[in-house]
Amino acid sequence: MTSTSPTVTLPGRSRREFLALAPQAAAGLAFAPAFAADERKIPPADGKLRIICFGAHPDDCELQAGGTGALWASLGHHVKFVSVTNGDIGHWREAGGPLALRRMREVQEASRILGTHVEVLDIHDGELEPNLENRRKITRLIREWRADLVFAPRPNDYHPDHRYTGILVQDASYMVAVPFITPDVPPLKSNPVFLYYTDRFQKPNPSAPDIAINIDPVMERKLDALAVMESQFLEGGALGHAGLLPKTPEDRVKRVAAVRAAHAGRNLSLANRYRPKLVEWYGADAGAKVKHAEAFELTEYGRQPDKAEFKRLFPFVG
Repeated sequence: MTSTSPTVTLPGRSRREFLALAPQAAAGLAFAPAFAADERKIPPADGKLRIICFGAHPDDCELQAGGTGALWASLGHHVKFVSVTNGDIGHWREAGGPLALRRMREVQEASRILGTHVEVLDIHDGELEPNLENRRKITRLIREWRADLVFAPRPNDYHPDHRYTGILVQDASYMVAVPFITPDVPPLKSNPVFLYYTDRFQKPNPSAPDIAINIDPVMERKLDALAVMESQFLEGGALGHAGLLPKTPEDRVKRVAAVRAAHAGRNLSLANRYRPKLVEWYGADAGAKVKHAEAFELTEYGRQPDKAEFKRLFPFVG
């Protein structure tokens, strides 16, 4: 994907001033409600699972659960990825409305590849706060989707948006069943199962997944979905630089291959790190052969499934 968004630098101005002055900024501020209206259509009551995954930025859900989401979607289950911020400062060269629009288009295309639904909230990147307004937004989204499973980052992380996304989902894990916190949307009659994505942070406590998923059957699809998010991966996102940009078609082929290899390596590392969990869920022979995995930790909030219910919720396990 090639962006046509202009490079705009306005030293000394706040982001809101930038959004008011930058070309296309008005469209950037207006995109979320129109897009949200389409994606808030409730799935039919068809007996299929309803999964909602929250990430802080447009690419977080795809990185953490893109393979597992594709597995659910391939079986006809209803999977929704929500970016809680619009990603409008997540690039070294672009910002504001043009970047928000670009990143929305990227996750839309990734969603098409994975077979998932997607929604991007109109909250500035880097400015997410764990306040009552946002708690209500998350609670409504979970209720509207009538979720069976809810995923989020753990609330200990290097990025404040990641931490606060985890806190907001954690705070909503009880409120989704309380009738009068957001009375405009009916409360859930059964509390969903809440899970965390895995990470490598050790303090105050390391990630301890309860289930690991073999994503080998959909690994290429996940890599294809990540590949369309060029602003983040081909170009390096917020900490990238001009030196990453391919100068020739041959350079581009090499750069794309390197990015795909790095993503595949991340899921290869997860499979090796959590090999005992793969063996536990898939058996010794099959678990030993898994090359790429995603893994998730059950939170202490929400419904606590036993192993039989885990297998119902993850029907591709084993």
